[in-house]
Amino acid sequence: MITCSVIGATSFTGNELIRILAHHPHVKISSLTTRSEEKIYARDMVPSLGKANDLVIEKYNFQKVAKSSDVVFITLPHTLAMEVAGDFYDKDKIVIDLSADFRLKRADVYQDWYQEKHHRKDLLKHAVYGLPEVNREQIRKADLIANPGCYPTGSLLALYPLIKEDLIKRDSIVIDAKSGVSGAGKKLSMATQFCEVDENFGAYKVGKHQHTPEIEQLLSEVAGSKIEVTFVPHLLPVNRGILSTIYVKRKPGVKKDKVVKAFEHFAASEPFVRFLGVGKFPTLRNVQFTNFFDIGIALDERSDQVILISAIDNLVKGASGQAVQNMNVRLGFPEEAGLIS
Repeated sequence: MITCSVIGATSFTGNELIRILAHHPHVKISSLTTRSEEKIYARDMVPSLGKANDLVIEKYNFQKVAKSSDVVFITLPHTLAMEVAGDFYDKDKIVIDLSADFRLKRADVYQDWYQEKHHRKDLLKHAVYGLPEVNREQIRKADLIANPGCYPTGSLLALYPLIKEDLIKRDSIVIDAKSGVSGAGKKLSMATQFCEVDENFGAYKVGKHQHTPEIEQLLSEVAGSKIEVTFVPHLLPVNRGILSTIYVKRKPGVKKDKVVKAFEHFAASEPFVRFLGVGKFPTLRNVQFTNFFDIGIALDERSDQVILISAIDNLVKGASGQAVQNMNVRLGFPEEAGLIS
């Protein structure tokens, strides 16, 4: 039985990890930590654990966690996670970091977008970007896994088959994405207060969202050449889920059937990818509380335009579920373990 710990267990993503790991057939939760001095019963934050569950979230103690854990999940905020993750990596633990601190390969790019120097840039070369559908083989050997952001997951999985098969114009990518409020985390903010969000809808960080370089980095790696995207995020007045509408243009001579087959092949080989087909589109309700990525497409017969519409749960496939999927890949467990009941 593998032992695992969650650092930052009171966060939304920490709660989701507890919910998933508590029912995982091959792991045991050894430590749950927070910065608070006061002990908290996990069942009070994750009611589905049941009233008899005795897991306790307690003040972070590095030595205790390191001694009791094979795998450590880090759910701390960006810029705070890097040193904690680095400490566990130095102790030869398998580290799955849900922050952005190890997603970008270059420290200068990280500093540009997060306005913070990277204090463990020595580890960037060891980190593997944890999108299993793209980097499964690298993840199998990695001890530092950078769990992708929620917006990038919803966009990259939609674009990956088309970029891989070289079916679209690479300078034509426009991503219009909408997220539930839980994507902002629990930190207090004027923009995420109930009275601001309820019955409201709007864009934010237009042209400067920190997930932009993450999307461009992986697409460029797959394409073998630099790709830039237009990415506009929006805040939905719902708790969870991301719906992404992505506009691209087919390359000259690329027929509809080739686009469709690219997605059919992709979905057939991936346990969590569901291709709905042409003219059928996903909704948030069908992916909430699941690790599935749903996608439907439309092809404009009058032009070369292709419209991709994808949906994920930002807290599951966009965060904690994907983290568990990465653990399953790394440890050789069935990929669906703990994620499909």
